[in-house]
Amino acid sequence: MYNLLADITVAAHFLFIVFVVGGGLLVIRWPLIAFVHLPAAIWGAAIELFGWICPLTPMENYFLNLAGKSTYSGDFIVRHLLPVIYPENLTINIQHILGAVVILINIIFYVLALYKHKRKAR
Repeated sequence: MYNLLADITVAAHFLFIVFVVGGGLLVIRWPLIAFVHLPAAIWGAAIELFGWICPLTPMENYFLNLAGKSTYSGDFIVRHLLPVIYPENLTINIQHILGAVVILINIIFYVLALYKHKRKAR
C-alpha cells in the first residue's frame, strides 16, 4: 500500500511540474485557469530559484520508508527528472536556469493569452 502511495506521490509531483511549465498553454484557451496556474508557476519557479525542497519530496520519502524501500536525498528533479534531462548532478546554477526557464516560458504563454483575449474583445 505504501509503495502505491509513493508512486502516486511521484506521479502527482511529475504532473505538477508539467503543469508549472506548460500550464500557460491552458491559460491561452481557458483564461480562468490562470487563477490556479499562476500561483503554481510562481511556487515552482521559487523552488528552483531559492533551492527549496518541494513538500512532495519528503512525502515521497515517507511513503518509500514505510514501504521498506530506500529514500533519497535532494529534490524531485535530482531524483527523477535530472537523470533523464542531464547526465551530471544538479547544481545551483542549473536550478537557477530551470527557474528562469519556467518564468520565461510562462511569460510567453501569458503574453499570448493576453494578446488573444484583447483580440477577442475587439
